[in-house]
Amino acid sequence: MTEHRIQDKVVLIAGGAKNLGGLLARDLAAHGARAVAVHYNSAATARDAEATCRAVEAAGARAAAFQADLTSAAAVERLFADATAAFGPPDIAINTVGKVLKKPLVEISEAEYDEMAAVNAKSAFFFLKEAGLRLNDHGKVCTLVTSLLGAFTPFYASYAGTKAPVEHFTRAAAKEFGARGISVTAIGPGPMDTPFFYPAEAADAVAYHRSAAALSGFSKTGLTDIEDIVPFIRFLVSDGWWMTGQTILVNGGYTTK
Repeated sequence: MTEHRIQDKVVLIAGGAKNLGGLLARDLAAHGARAVAVHYNSAATARDAEATCRAVEAAGARAAAFQADLTSAAAVERLFADATAAFGPPDIAINTVGKVLKKPLVEISEAEYDEMAAVNAKSAFFFLKEAGLRLNDHGKVCTLVTSLLGAFTPFYASYAGTKAPVEHFTRAAAKEFGARGISVTAIGPGPMDTPFFYPAEAADAVAYHRSAAALSGFSKTGLTDIEDIVPFIRFLVSDGWWMTGQTILVNGGYTTK
């Protein structure tokens, strides 16, 4: 069915400047997307967003970068409005935004908790809300969570704990948007080999994570590589549309539910 193809679709990627989001932007453009709206958080990633836009255009799609701090509901609304003004209503919306904090629960301040909740839960909630209001019929929405949702572990209470609500947001949105043919999913990679991973982890923890997955020995880093996650998200926002309301852990056997 043509509505479930990537060809000629408009894509919006939150956190699309670099790492997984940037690779997704390039990949979906290469698979025929008509336009890709690349969100970035701050001036620090503006150059990355511009480079991603150039790569998207080189692949044959239109592209534009949009800056926004998505911890504000008004900013999420503005992002969708600006992307719609540039390219038309999105067909595919992917949210890769997230923040990691590894710290004992008893040492987490109120300010730290509030920031984690705003980045990981609040922004995801309002991204889903705007997707439900703005997406074309038969649209696709996917949110990045974490495989720690399947773990029994210390020190990640504020990270996994503020990603956990996205599971229910996803189920609720899938039920509510389903009448319009919109599928809604969440995907939880294992620890990924990106610059976001290493600052939160000591050397011994990095060594553990590199060996914890059942398939670690077959990964170039031992960790989840972003190249291994992109095909799953591409599938979920195209031919995998029948899978909705689900949180899928993709981690080489790092955790399961």
